[in-house]
Amino acid sequence: MRSVTERDIRTSFVNCSKGEAKRLGVPKDLADQPWEELDFLGWRDPGAPGRAYLVAERDAGLVGIALRVTLGASRVFTSRSMCSLCLTTHTGGGVALMTARRTGEAGRLGNSVGQYMCTDLACSLYTRGKKDAAGGGVTEETLTPEQKVARTQSALRAFLDKVTQ
Repeated sequence: MRSVTERDIRTSFVNCSKGEAKRLGVPKDLADQPWEELDFLGWRDPGAPGRAYLVAERDAGLVGIALRVTLGASRVFTSRSMCSLCLTTHTGGGVALMTARRTGEAGRLGNSVGQYMCTDLACSLYTRGKKDAAGGGVTEETLTPEQKVARTQSALRAFLDKVTQ
């Protein structure tokens, strides 16, 4: 992913109003992001625990998606969940259902799309082995690192397509 600015981020959102995009909390450490290793920029809003955001590059430019995080009851620590994007397994609350309001008429009618994702939205780093899941990890696979990245990118594209179509 290419480096993006706060302005780039705020103007990229497709499933929230311009006012909502203007008010959302943007990461303060944009200059320190490992851009060359990211398939998307994802973050949780520290001021609103039930909100998260994802910005990804598409053919038509950046696409930002506002997400609602389902904060369920705490799970037993030995319980494992798997992220639908990167297939990383986590124990406890390392994976959450995140829902995005669809764009267009469907979104105005209240339709949304849900996906189980890493709660820290660090899927790109897990896929590339740059970050380890506490108590979880990536299941042993025979795929090459490049194939794992391609799989994560494909799952991301599919999710973004569901939100924007």
